[in-house]
Amino acid sequence: MTLDISITRSDHPRSDAELAEILANPGFGMHFTDHMFTVEWTPEKGWHDARITPYAPLTLDPATAVLHYAQETFEGMKAYRHADGSVWTFRPEQNAQRMVRSSHRLAFPVLEPEDFVQAVDALVEVDQRWVPDNSGTGGEKSLYVRPFMIASEVFLGVRPAQHVTFMVIASPAGAYFKGGIKPLSLWLTTEYTRAGRGGMGAAKTGGNYASSLVAQQEAIEHGCDQVVFLDAQEGRYVEELGGMNMYFVHADGRVVTPETGTILEGITRSAIIELAQKAGHTVEERKFSVDEWRGGVASGEITEVFACGTAAVVTPVGKLMWPDGEVGSNQGEGGPLTLQLRKQLVDIQFGRSEDVFGWMHRVV
Repeated sequence: MTLDISITRSDHPRSDAELAEILANPGFGMHFTDHMFTVEWTPEKGWHDARITPYAPLTLDPATAVLHYAQETFEGMKAYRHADGSVWTFRPEQNAQRMVRSSHRLAFPVLEPEDFVQAVDALVEVDQRWVPDNSGTGGEKSLYVRPFMIASEVFLGVRPAQHVTFMVIASPAGAYFKGGIKPLSLWLTTEYTRAGRGGMGAAKTGGNYASSLVAQQEAIEHGCDQVVFLDAQEGRYVEELGGMNMYFVHADGRVVTPETGTILEGITRSAIIELAQKAGHTVEERKFSVDEWRGGVASGEITEVFACGTAAVVTPVGKLMWPDGEVGSNQGEGGPLTLQLRKQLVDIQFGRSEDVFGWMHRVV
């Protein structure tokens, strides 16, 4: 670890009573821990002034570059409390490596993976009391951790920023599903695309999510939970949802997931691939057309459809709708492989089963 991190603790942390009330029903992204991590970069000093300070608003000049040119990347990950009270993160080095790739695409300086992990560990350790305890409940509450990097230079000009700020904040998160797992209904957008060859689809940057919002709005207007994006070149191949990767289980046990390149390489996505392969399933990463989806579900060739991401982990897909039709499935609360993979992954994350893959990283 190379960061020399100073720690200034809050004089006014949340009281135990306040925190207990928050953790009883944390929601998602609504409450934030007592502290935040910050480190800055300039060409002259490199990364410097690493610090943990009380959580507080930022003061930004109106000409701060990120506000005008969207030079920004972020990550999403979770910290989990195990039954013995220890706190762990899930494959943090993978988030770190993905931020390196995003940084290259956004013309940012690279924060080395070991420094990324050190920064996350430091904040989680300082605010460890915010990691929910699921002991005896089988629950899925966790601490959501949000590292992000912004162009913080005060300059109106189209070039890579000469002052960059990397920060980490954290927010307790409740279970994604309340009252049981519910299959998603998906809207197939035929008007909007999210990314194309050579674009930013494989980088985790805010612009990708901003570009999904109008299509997500369209999905909600049609009574659906999320939107499905097709490729920009031909408008035939399934790419991803607004914030999740997709899988298609075939009658012969094969699992197909859209190939990456123009879509985000999900950390959960790669874990699901490894779990499915270990269970004896052939996993194909390839182009997958929407016609193959519609026809496969209608004929029974495709027996399960599910999506995955950090927030929901794994969620079944109930139906796909488009302007002049729909196709559904009879998965109820999820097909057998969907639920098996979900349970295996969640049990590893919360320490309820052995981590044979070496995915978990102990923080405290």
